[in-house]
Amino acid sequence: MTKFEIFNNKQNSYHLSDFYYDLPENLISKYPVETRGESRLMVLDRKKKTIEHRKFVDVVKYFEPNDCLVLNNTKVFPARLFAIKDKTEAKVEIFLLRALDEQIWEVIVNPARKVRIGNKLNFTDKIHCDVIDNTVSSGRVIRHNVSKEEFMDYVMENGKSPIPPYMKRESEPIDKIRYQTVFAENAGAVAAPTAGLHFTDKILKKIEKKNVNITPITLHIGLGTFKPVVVEDVSRHNMHSEFYHISKETADMVNNTMKNGNNIFAVGTSVVRALESAYISDMQITEQNSWTDKFIYPPYNFQIVDKLITNFHQPKSTLIMLVSAFADKNFIMKAYKEAIDKEYGFYSYGDAMLII
Repeated sequence: MTKFEIFNNKQNSYHLSDFYYDLPENLISKYPVETRGESRLMVLDRKKKTIEHRKFVDVVKYFEPNDCLVLNNTKVFPARLFAIKDKTEAKVEIFLLRALDEQIWEVIVNPARKVRIGNKLNFTDKIHCDVIDNTVSSGRVIRHNVSKEEFMDYVMENGKSPIPPYMKRESEPIDKIRYQTVFAENAGAVAAPTAGLHFTDKILKKIEKKNVNITPITLHIGLGTFKPVVVEDVSRHNMHSEFYHISKETADMVNNTMKNGNNIFAVGTSVVRALESAYISDMQITEQNSWTDKFIYPPYNFQIVDKLITNFHQPKSTLIMLVSAFADKNFIMKAYKEAIDKEYGFYSYGDAMLII
């Protein structure tokens, strides 16, 4: 029996409809709270099946000396660009997904029906790209004509911050700051690790003062995080693949924490997926520089993570399935109902949940 089997759901299989809840539109947080770190915090105790309502700054009290806090230091880059289709003057939106080579990117284009292999898309008089292939997900593969460094300089200066489609608005200057964690370091994500958005330098220093070890992993979150599950049998869903990196220093810190019987706190579902993907045996992880398509849904025996800090996720999403695997599914749905009744903010800019 693994150390978390006691918390896992007894039901052997789940349907997509099991993860549905009805959310009033007004509870979707379209903007962040005025001051970072002032979100609300719902605390779920898996053993006692209790729910507490606190402020996010109170998260500090749940750490003990020699615990380990694992963060995702991925950095969101302004992935939305606009180009002009050669010879037609039609405006095309290009959403950069991931670099495949020095000058080659997988992208999503809009309107897709008007962009075909062989088309030339002009960003400026000097910078353009050629469409060289299609992808299985109805995207495109482009090759730009300048160096990687010159292209990324253009992207960072002219790109728009990608924000989730459920916000139903265009990105604004505030998003370049607030749709980014204070510990963001490695650019490559097109969606933020939203549980990390609540942390401030001050909160992290308070946690560190409790003799808690803080360490990063990197998992570049892709648009697949918003990909809907379309199969009723959730076990048949194919998870998107994302790049992740775990350093030897982080692996050693996590392993030593577990060896000494202390707690591993994961900040967000992306950290959970990275740590569980890196598991080898005997409650140990190893250094990684790889891709993961790990899909965690109930029932699942967690090997690494003891406590989870997360946000409130969309119904029928892979994220709510992971959270439902970490705690009892019925308990999670009860907590979500209570969050709705108490008008918590939901999704990326919403309030937080701590599961202990």
